[in-house]
Amino acid sequence: MKKLTFAIIGLLSITLTGCFKDDDTPIVIEETTIYQNGNGGTGETCPIIVKAGGIALDETWVNDNIYILDRKVVVQDGVTLTIEPGTIIKGRAGQGSLSSALIVAQGGKIMAQGTPQQPIIFTSESDNITCGETSGTNLDENNRGLWGGLLIMGYAPCSLSGDVVTAQIEGIPADDTFGLYGGTNPTDDSGVLSYISIRHGGTLLGDGNEINGLTLGGVGSGTTIDNIEVVANVDDGIEFFGGSVNATNLLIWAVGDDSLDIDQAYSGTIDNAVIILGDNSDHALEIDGPEGNLLGSYTIQNVTMKGNLVTANGEYADYRSRAMGANNNIFGFNFKDSSDVELDNDAVAENYNNGTLTFSNWEIVLPSGVANITDIFNNAASATTPTPGFGTEATAVNFGSQTVGANTSVLSWTYASELGALNF
Repeated sequence: MKKLTFAIIGLLSITLTGCFKDDDTPIVIEETTIYQNGNGGTGETCPIIVKAGGIALDETWVNDNIYILDRKVVVQDGVTLTIEPGTIIKGRAGQGSLSSALIVAQGGKIMAQGTPQQPIIFTSESDNITCGETSGTNLDENNRGLWGGLLIMGYAPCSLSGDVVTAQIEGIPADDTFGLYGGTNPTDDSGVLSYISIRHGGTLLGDGNEINGLTLGGVGSGTTIDNIEVVANVDDGIEFFGGSVNATNLLIWAVGDDSLDIDQAYSGTIDNAVIILGDNSDHALEIDGPEGNLLGSYTIQNVTMKGNLVTANGEYADYRSRAMGANNNIFGFNFKDSSDVELDNDAVAENYNNGTLTFSNWEIVLPSGVANITDIFNNAASATTPTPGFGTEATAVNFGSQTVGANTSVLSWTYASELGALNF
């Protein structure tokens, strides 16, 4: 294990005041700088800057510093946070109100544009990774819940219960107005997330209430989301609450709940995604539909899903409430004979029948003990029979002969690839 030596060379404390939108409470911005030697104390020192509270003015985080999130750090309305390629951001341990997270509030913007050689890394403060590195040596895919996560709130439409326009995102207390999301602008722009690795998050806020690796609440199509990795999160990997943002080249590995989760009439396209279930993972895909009268339809295409044979956990997909969208070019393998693709209720089975929920070009390696491909597709509706039979869109294949799924080569930059998880 690499040992990191900390040398306190200087201390800088800055206090500013500002206020969140719709809230007159002063926000204290604390910034503390110390220095960290990498590689057992040899080489250049790496400044560590501790951030807490609201970001009220545009600023840039640079890759020769490490940034520590002490509790919640909020990019406020009208403010842009720019993060250089190769920058490392670490979340501090803490639960409930002390949970750490980076939150981009409505009207705020994040410009985080990494590269394959210099991804931007969000991880735990306990991770011994330091400046210029892409991984540490003391954590792996089994270390979850060590900090919070990354949340982006936008003004794009969401289908919400009661047909309200805005709602409070899960994982953020109701009295924190920076957790509001939703609106009327489908092209809303929250910035750029590109070549981002999010690791070891999902700290507990309350009983059964954890933060997702990446939460996208009402994020509009003006936002760029591409080349995103989430590893070892307690809750979902990436969750889309409404909105219309498109997302490409995603990798989600060993999360504790669902890998890709869609809610509230998300209406964008998810293209080229690799999902690798861990021992505690639930569904590769969990898809919900509109909660109000506003309808919306998503597209998921070119997905490779690797299951888990070790524990009882792990399903292909669950389609719930009134899910509406297209599910195309999906490849699944390494699942158990008990794993299924499920239509959860009559409403979603009716959408299958009326063509608002569609499936095409699924290829699955049959688990041992499963004789027919249609046995994997489960209609749990009580009164609605899918016509034609659910699962007729799928074909049984041998591993290596599949013709659909993700292009894994574009994800060779990821932490998962570095640790060998993409070697299949």
